[in-house]
Amino acid sequence: MKKVELLAPAGDLERLKIALLYGADAVYIGGKEYNLRANADNFSTEDIKKGCLFAHKLGKKIYLTLNIVFHDEDMEKIDQYISKVVAYGIDAFIVSDVSLISYIKENYPQVEVHLSTQHSTTNSEEIAFFKKQGVNRIVLARECNKEQIKKMVANNVDIEVFIHGAVCTCYSGRCALSNYVTNRDSNRGGCSQVCRFAFDVLGEDIKFTMATKDLNMARFIKDLIDIGVCSLKIEGRMRSLYYLATVIGSYRKLIDAYYDNILTDELIREQEKILNQVANRETSSHYFMREATWEDQYYTGRQELSNQDFLALVMAYDKKKKLITLSERNYFEVGFDVEIFMPSGKLIAFTIDNLYNSDMQAIKIARHPEEQLFMYFPYEVEKYSMMRLQNKMKG
Repeated sequence: MKKVELLAPAGDLERLKIALLYGADAVYIGGKEYNLRANADNFSTEDIKKGCLFAHKLGKKIYLTLNIVFHDEDMEKIDQYISKVVAYGIDAFIVSDVSLISYIKENYPQVEVHLSTQHSTTNSEEIAFFKKQGVNRIVLARECNKEQIKKMVANNVDIEVFIHGAVCTCYSGRCALSNYVTNRDSNRGGCSQVCRFAFDVLGEDIKFTMATKDLNMARFIKDLIDIGVCSLKIEGRMRSLYYLATVIGSYRKLIDAYYDNILTDELIREQEKILNQVANRETSSHYFMREATWEDQYYTGRQELSNQDFLALVMAYDKKKKLITLSERNYFEVGFDVEIFMPSGKLIAFTIDNLYNSDMQAIKIARHPEEQLFMYFPYEVEKYSMMRLQNKMKG
């Protein structure tokens, strides 16, 4: 049985490594041009080459977005760009412009073409059409429900769906709010997220908002795999390392448990709790089981809380000295009850009983983000492991 793919975002090379190490089977990225996350760091062509080499050594894949709405000036050098990144090892292009489908299939048949969610595919006739054009995979619009997805899977084209992260207020790939309000083109990489603005209400002392809650499909992973979806996609090329590691790790556990026949409601609840703790907005399954309603959105205000659980990133472990090198991310102290979770899925809970600064002087408090710190620790810890607060310290 071919396992469903877990597809994760990466806004830069460091995030790419974290995503793959924490369990993603493939990563989607954007270059400096032609993609819809212009505000992310994004990848130079040299970074794309490095990312492909890293992924392929792990037996994993890299997909590159070419999903803006193209104008004539964008097409002038696109052939050179595609040629270069294909040579560097890109496994697939995520596109929305129909002309690019035929160009890539004719010139680079070894590279897959995935139709972007920006194309808002919602029906089987459209899937049949793009199948004839040579498209290998369709990324469905987020507005499709369970029965609709099931019908579209029956067309024998790989189907990819979003399972977690931010959801557009307007229909997938059809938003022009940013263009009208801020003169930034949301369909060419400049979205200013107007849907998350708080608007004044004439004559009232309140604010009006219309933002959607985030998507969380942890409870429906079994349904999606049973339907025959080939790839489960996480949103968030601008999300933090901690967010990516946590979300990818949770869905990795759920997917593996499904195939090992040990997926239980208890495990689902446990991972939902972890996912909710790392989120800064409320979540919903949106359209999957029913038509989305006002309960899936924020009206007249919302809270978005910054997550302070992530304390430090493990940069190295010296086996002889039993010494961890940490890069601090948030305030913590000796005496804090914490846990280290690793890319392999292993977790160690403990109380911090020692801490040293870069001069190896004993300290009690870590209060400077990005500061290099050291901690003696009896157990080997993997590079890129993360230290966070234990659950019992919250609330």
